[in-house]
Amino acid sequence: GARGACPARGMRLPAAVRERVAAVHGGAGLPELFRLYDGWAACYEQDVAALEYRAPHLAAASLAFAFPAPPAEARLLDVACGTGLVARELHRRGFRCLHGMDGSAGMLERARSTGLYRELRQCVLGREALPAPAEHYDAVTVVGALGEGQVPSAAVPELLRVTKPGGFLCLTTRSNPSNLRYKAELEAALQELERQGAWQQVLAQEVERWEKATSEKESTRSTGYISGVVYVYRKCPVLPLEEG
Repeated sequence: GARGACPARGMRLPAAVRERVAAVHGGAGLPELFRLYDGWAACYEQDVAALEYRAPHLAAASLAFAFPAPPAEARLLDVACGTGLVARELHRRGFRCLHGMDGSAGMLERARSTGLYRELRQCVLGREALPAPAEHYDAVTVVGALGEGQVPSAAVPELLRVTKPGGFLCLTTRSNPSNLRYKAELEAALQELERQGAWQQVLAQEVERWEKATSEKESTRSTGYISGVVYVYRKCPVLPLEEG
């Protein structure tokens, strides 16, 4: 990107920040989406600071709250890890064994430079299986990537596959107008898995000031912010079949 492409944060969102955020939610095809993320990697953290993006903090806090065991030994997979914002928050809460995956090489490079991950792999969730064995992780997070044109709700069972029975999944999505159709689809998928006995909901928390809205029409009750939601689920242990 051009030098000076990361403007200082002002009260209102700089136009360049709005454009970069809008671009990744604009329904680009996947190759184009990852190219956008690669290009955004250099000023991503500055931009999300300007957005007052609270999802990484809220998700990590929710997971830590639900997590019964000492987190230091827990193996955790951070899907769509980006530059490592979620890892930083999890690390602060005692999680030390972090693996990350993302579709963008540029983002992974930034994540690698944090030194917070033991393992980082490139993977496009929704297009391919996660490069991990079944029942491998004590916890799985997907923060910020469950949205229109990004990770499809059909990929949720793949997250469950790599989670240990009794393990936790922490997912977030946005509640702004242009994501409502996706959110309804996601919630239907989450509820169906619960109906099948695959997992149990531990928490669903709607948060009003999730991040600054990039346009007036996306804003919740003209606050200038959009709202979002954190879900925490626990994978059900598979019970042995009764004999006889």
